Amino acid sequence: MNKSYKTVKLNSSGEFVEKRSRFIGYAKPVKTEQEAQEFISKIKKEHWDARHNCYAYILRESGVKRYSDDGEPQGTAGVPMLDVLEKNEIVDVCVVVTRYFGGVLLGTGGLVRAYSKAAKLGLEASEIITMTMCSECTLSCSYNQYGKLNTLIINNGGVVDDTVYEDNVKLVFHIPSDKIDALKKNTADATAGEIEIEIIDEKYYETDEK
Repeated sequence: MNKSYKTVKLNSSGEFVEKRSRFIGYAKPVKTEQEAQEFISKIKKEHWDARHNCYAYILRESGVKRYSDDGEPQGTAGVPMLDVLEKNEIVDVCVVVTRYFGGVLLGTGGLVRAYSKAAKLGLEASEIITMTMCSECTLSCSYNQYGKLNTLIINNGGVVDDTVYEDNVKLVFHIPSDKIDALKKNTADATAGEIEIEIIDEKYYETDEK
């Protein structure tokens, strides 16, 4: 399983005009084909009067890739949009490009460039993020150890999600899975082996890694 992948954070759109044709690029994070198809249907309903509503999407877990030229010449819309996703290695995303025809033919090359540009604009407006497989962990420590261990987690690339103050302090945090061994070692070194980290689960989290 990949330790990290890129996707988009938000629903978004971007648009431009090319030789009087208006292109609107939409992007949305999706996890399933149903979510992708519902998004496509929503855009088609909103832009029922547009000449074309072309789309492309890639799903991470199933590996499904789909696209549609929606009446444009074969290979001039859906494939270039899918190509943008593949070249940028973005998954769990659906892009839809709506075109209002302006009366001027763009030609094959012009269409490829326009649909690629619209897809890129939609993605850029959405914010591309990296999701990394992380270990969800807990540890319990004394109040005297709390400050040192909290800093240690952060300095090793972890994020503290919750702190419970009782007889001891319980820290709940997540950290990229490939960094947990180093944190365990550093924690053992800092506490003379007194504190142990318990791994509860593994899950993807948004991280700063590029």
